[in-house]
Order: sequence, then C-alpha cells, then structure tokens
Amino acid sequence: MTDAASVNAAPQAVPARPFGDRSARGRTIQAGLALCLGVVMLVSLGWGAASDIDVIAALLAKLGMGSASARDMTIIWDIRMPRMVTGALVGAALAVSGAVMQGLFRNPLADPGLVGVSAGAGLGAVSAIVLGGLLPLGVQAVAGPYLIPFAAFLGGWASTLVLYRIATSGGRTSVATMLLAGIALGALTGAITGFIVYRATDDQLRDLTFWGMGSVAGATWIKLMAAGPIIILTLLTAPFLSRALDALALGEPVAVHLGIDVQRMKRIAVMSVAASVGAAVAITGGIGFVGIVVPHLLRLLQGPVHRMLLPNAALLGAIILLVADMISRTVAAPAELPIGIITATLGGPFFLWILLKNRAILEG
Repeated sequence: MTDAASVNAAPQAVPARPFGDRSARGRTIQAGLALCLGVVMLVSLGWGAASDIDVIAALLAKLGMGSASARDMTIIWDIRMPRMVTGALVGAALAVSGAVMQGLFRNPLADPGLVGVSAGAGLGAVSAIVLGGLLPLGVQAVAGPYLIPFAAFLGGWASTLVLYRIATSGGRTSVATMLLAGIALGALTGAITGFIVYRATDDQLRDLTFWGMGSVAGATWIKLMAAGPIIILTLLTAPFLSRALDALALGEPVAVHLGIDVQRMKRIAVMSVAASVGAAVAITGGIGFVGIVVPHLLRLLQGPVHRMLLPNAALLGAIILLVADMISRTVAAPAELPIGIITATLGGPFFLWILLKNRAILEG
C-alpha cells in the first residue's frame, strides 16, 4: 500500500467542536450560575434584621409540609419574598437589556440608557412625585401607590418611542442616529426633570433623591404583579434575538445576506429593552452599571455568542443585584443604603477598566 493510500485509508481526526467554540464552557458557567442563584436567593430570604427565622420551615409550611410561626410566615412571604423576587427579576432585566443593547450597537460600552428609557422613566417619576398633587383627588385615590411606577413606565416607554421615530427614516432605523438622538433626548429630559425638581418641596426632594438611587426595599406583591409579567415576557423574548445579534456582529449587510430581517430585529430589540427596563425602573428606581458590567464580564469568560450570553446574563444579573441588596442591608444597619449606591461603587471601577481596555478602539 502506497503512502497516499495509507493516508486515504487512515481515519481522519475530527475535532470535537469548531476552534474557538466555547459553548461547553458557557453551559458549565450556566449550571454554576443557576446553582449560585439558588443559594443566593435562599440566603437573601434569611438575611435581615430578624435573624432567628427558620426559612426552610416557612417555605415548607407554605407548601403544606410542616408548620411555622405566624411571625416567620409574615416576614418571609410578605416582606422578604417579594423583595427577593423583585431583585432577581430587575437584575436579570437590566443585565439582559445591556447585553441586547451592546449587541445592537456592537459596542461593549452600550447601556440600556442609550435608548432613553432611564431618562424618560426618571422624568415620569419626578413628574408624579412633584406634580401628582395637582391631579384630581379621585385620580389620586385610584392611583395610590401605583402613580409613580405607572408614570415611570409610561415616561420610559414614551421616550423610547420618540427616539425610535427619530432614528427611523425610509423604513430603516439608523443605529448611529439612535445613539446620537438618545444623547440629545437624555439631555432634554434631564433639563425638564431639573426644572420640575427646582419646583419641588423639601419632602418631595427627599423622595426624589431616594428614588433616583434605587432600592428594592419597597417591593410588594402588588407592585411585582404589575411589573413582573412585563419583565418575564421580555426575558423570554430575548433568546429569540440571539441568532440575529450574532449575525449583526458581522455587519448589517452580512446579516441581511444570512436571512436576518434586520429592521424587524432592531424594532423588537429596542421595544423589548424599553419595556423591560421601564418596568424595572418603575418599581426600583434608578440602578446603574448592571447592564454594562454583567454582559462584558460574561464575554470575557465564555465568549460573545448570544445563545449562551443572554440566559447567563439573566442569571448573573439576578445574583449581583441580590448580593448588592444584602450588602445594602448590612453596611449601614439598622438603616439601609439605596442599592444604586452599591452597584455604582462596584460597577464604577469596572466600567473604568472597560474604558481603558478599549481605549485603542475608541480612539481609532
């Protein structure tokens, strides 16, 4: 048998997976994050001023398996459980929205705030706090505690619709125009917000300050039932954008040749982020840096493939916000720091590191 025949007859080594494919690592990270999230959620339920609570007994009692004191049941199910679920959903929403925005803008420094959601939600909340007293008494009585969340969600959604309309011309949406228009719209809404704040009373200024810093301390089942379905729906929608976002990383012309309806994808991505972040901000206030830090950290660990990035971002975002919430309850105990201070303290240095790491790209 000749050498050529020997070569042809020899079995060819086929790599287990394509070079650079880190999906196995992504799945391992996903399993680890899911396990970590379960542990953090359980710890969060037992974390607080009342430390002598039997969390497991209270959870089992709700399922009809055993019994627990009325005090423990009230603290776990009426106070800590809605707070924990809210923190997990909001963290997941912010992280996934950040990953979608970074994929859409093809920029690791992109943030959900670029589509004007945060600025619009802030304007809506400020308007409700300062000007809500001008509404008819009947409207105030009906709205009650829902006035500020509803106004924040409406403001975030409206600002995004305006931005999308500005950036769309001839049936095509320009990402560059959306970025620049988002900056301009943010400045405009900031100016209007500042004017309204200038007219606020001392009590209203205090409410505005704490709302702007973000907190999950006021979470209730009622608020969660209002915003939770919106967040869950957008989280379930995000994975369907994975293939389109991966294709978009190669450029819009390539994505079109691959059969992606780019315009439709942009519309779904922007509106999903607007709904998700708007609902999150409505119930917790402004919480920064989660949308930047989480996706970028995961890209360093597992690569940029959105099929694994988006679900893992949801898990890690939930973990980070729950850990930040537990820190906020501890640092200034018995008082609680706004959670936005914690995320800014942790995320600020990381953001600067990202900025310095990408300096060559930004300057080029």
